[in-house]
Amino acid sequence: MARPTDDASPWQAIQRNPTFQTLVERRGRFATRLSLIMMALYFTFILLIAFAPGVLGMPLGSGTVITLGIPIGLGLIVVAIVLTGIYVRRANGEFDRLTAEILDDVKKQRTGGGHGD
Repeated sequence: MARPTDDASPWQAIQRNPTFQTLVERRGRFATRLSLIMMALYFTFILLIAFAPGVLGMPLGSGTVITLGIPIGLGLIVVAIVLTGIYVRRANGEFDRLTAEILDDVKKQRTGGGHGD
């Protein structure tokens, strides 16, 4: 019986690889979580602007023109950078390791050193 990847292109072999399915699932779940965090913070900020502008317009102290909205807005930018850094760190670690495993598995299957031969 022929191996299933004999007539398949490399991308089809990758798609069938169980490690690829794990990678897609973990990466998608992680990206969704980070996106939801950022969206919740951003929409909270926008809702404050729309429905409670006085909160963001409060001065930080007496005699200053800097309002509470400035550090909160800058905080949102910092949070976006931090979340991006968290994603990149995980992508360069776990996700890259899984990708290397997938490519090694597919290369082994295509050269005859596959699993279950």
